Formats: sequence, structure tokens, C-alpha cells
Amino acid sequence: MAGVRVLDLTWVLSGPYASMTLCDLGADVIKVERPPYGDVARTTSPYVGDESAYFFSINRGKRSIVIDLRQERGRQLFLRLVEKVDVVMENFTPGTMERLGLGYEVLSQRNPRLIYAATSGFGQTGPWRDKPALDVIVQGMGGIMSITGEPGGPPVRPGVSLGDIVAGLYTAIGVLAALHERERSGKGQFIDISMLDCQIAILENAFVRYFATGEVPGPLGTRHPSVTPFQAFPTKDGWIVIALSWGVENQWELFCATLGLLELIDDPRFETPALRTQHHAELEPILTEALRRRTTEEWLRELEAIGVPCGPLNNIAQAAEMPQVKAREMLVEVEHPKGFRLKVPNTPVKLSRTPGGVKGPPPAAGQDTDAVLRELLGLTAEEIAELRAAGVVAGPLPSPVPLLHRGRLEESRAGEGET
Repeated sequence: MAGVRVLDLTWVLSGPYASMTLCDLGADVIKVERPPYGDVARTTSPYVGDESAYFFSINRGKRSIVIDLRQERGRQLFLRLVEKVDVVMENFTPGTMERLGLGYEVLSQRNPRLIYAATSGFGQTGPWRDKPALDVIVQGMGGIMSITGEPGGPPVRPGVSLGDIVAGLYTAIGVLAALHERERSGKGQFIDISMLDCQIAILENAFVRYFATGEVPGPLGTRHPSVTPFQAFPTKDGWIVIALSWGVENQWELFCATLGLLELIDDPRFETPALRTQHHAELEPILTEALRRRTTEEWLRELEAIGVPCGPLNNIAQAAEMPQVKAREMLVEVEHPKGFRLKVPNTPVKLSRTPGGVKGPPPAAGQDTDAVLRELLGLTAEEIAELRAAGVVAGPLPSPVPLLHRGRLEESRAGEGET
């Protein structure tokens, strides 16, 4: 994506994850932040020194400028920048940019080729358009929490922010599609991404199952609704994940023989995947008892030797040490200008001719203000200095984390606007 320039107004996670995806693929992402601290994610724990590791992980490789869009001169400066870019991204509540006079209709008049991506909780239409939303809200409303966890237990939020991350990925997909279409038409367009829509989209199996059977899906633990065994089992020293495939001849028979359960092969309750799923409550205790007799590593060797798909159930520390993860360079160490190094996940998109990847550390808020204004708008040092003196632009700004620790951040935010 080299040569694609993005003005990124997004903050926290959903939007920054989208722009991170584009940045890793080569786009020049210019993060547009607000004074006096920039993206609120800069204050989110955990910290390395006085820097947010959370912010680090999803803003690596981007540039940053600080513009006060509450000022008329700041808005005019932003409009001039819009003329020089391919994409504008934001994840505000619908109507925020319009109230600033910077909605899509205004921006597209300045740049008809502009692609404008808006990510919000519920989208630009519908009765909930104006409602704010956070990750856990859309996860709850969309249904994923109702099918996560153990049967009979309370609803469970997945261990990552799927509401934000999936919306970010769909936003990036939308931008790529719009860029491709622009090559044909020469025109930009508006991309409307709803976090709730994205939750519905990833639950394709659950919704289709409901409409096909009339049964409301519930939590299954690690089990699959259609195939058994397809889940995690305890072993002598940990856990193993086993997933018998559809339509693989003799796999069930080989599996039973390896576990020393030959009697199951001819048991009519377990002859087919459908029957095994129907009688899973009878089958699972038998398999669990057998698998508890040996260690995870022993079972992995035995089952891999007969072609049964399986793997260890790793924690994060164990996953980080997997040889496959290292061979694929999926965790890369990035050096920060303040002297520390931090490993972050790399892009999983492996392109043969134009490989992407993490381009560098995250920026300080406004560290590139002068460079971007010179590069894109041709402003002189004197013009930039005057804008700084008027409070229209700023940067680089210090980390807000020390202020947060001293309890002064919220006090100093008093009176700030919605943007």
C-alpha cells in the first residue's frame, strides 16, 4: 500500500486497529490527535516507563500530528490536508464530524477521490444511530457472550476485544475495496462500519443454526455444535485440543484404537459425527478418562502419528515461545526512542513481493506536526510557528501517564469538547 496516505482521526481500539492494519501493509498513516494529550489510549495500562504498552501495540509505525479542530483555523488546516490524502478514518459517534463542519459531504467536495471510513457502535442509520457503544456492549447485544462459556454458567466475554478488533478488520477491508473500486471509477466513497453489524456477521453459524432449527444456541464450552470430538480435554499434566475432521476415512477408528477404546468403534451411538454429537454427554467422560492417563506431550506424539488434528492448549507465554510463531516472525521486537524494547504481534498477511510488517515504534503525540505540514502543505517554519503560537497545532507532546499517576489528568481535561 505504499503511496496510500491516510488521515487517521480514530482513537482507542476499533479505528486504530484498522489503521494499524493498513500501516503494516505499507500505507502512510498520519494520526490526527487533539491537544493537550492526544489519543486517550495513551493513558491505558500496562505501562513501560511512562508509555502505554496498549497504545504502543496498535499505533506502531504511524506518524502523528496535533491539530485543534475546535478552532476554525484548525478545521481549515485539516481541510487542506484532506486534499492531499486518499483516506480519512474516524470512529466518533455519528454526527460528530458534521457538527465540526467536517462531514463526508464537505470533505468529498474538497477531494472527490477521498475514501471516508466511519466506524461506530451502531452505524450511520437505524434507531440506535446516536447511541455510543463500547466493545463489551456490542458483544453483549450481538449474542456472542450468550454462546461463550460453559453450559449452565454465566455469560462470558471472550478474552480479547472482539467487538473492536473485528470492526477494525472490516473497516480495513472496506478501505481496500474502496481503493480498488476507485481505480476503475476515479471516485471516492463513504464506508459505514457498525460494530454491532460486525458481531452479527461473525456469528454466521449461530444465526443459521437458529433459523434452520428454531433452537436458540447456548454456550458449549470448547465443544463444536456439529462435530465430536472437537474440543479441549484435560490430560495428566495439562490440556489438549482435539478436532476430528469431517469425512476422513478411518480417523475415528484410529483415534479410538490409540486411546485404547476399541469398544467404541462398533458402538452404534458413536458411528458417525452426527451420532457422536447427539450422544456427546455419554462420549466425553469416556474420552476424558482415557486422555487423563498420559501427558499432553505424549498424546500429541501419538495422535499426530496417526494424522489426528491436535495441539496443546497454550497460555500466552507458551504461545509466544512456539517454534512456528518464531519461524513466521509473528512477534517482533520494536525499539522505542525512550530506550526500551517491546515485542508486538506482527502482521499475519505474508505477501511474497511486497511484504508488510511493523515499521517502527508509535509516535509521540504531534511528533510529526512540522514535517507533515511542510511535506503536504508546503508551510514555512515561520507559518508553522505562528500556528503553534495560536494553539492551532502542537507537538511533540509529553506522555500524559505521569499526570495520570499524579491524579491531574482528569482535572486538566475539564471543559474539553466531544471531539
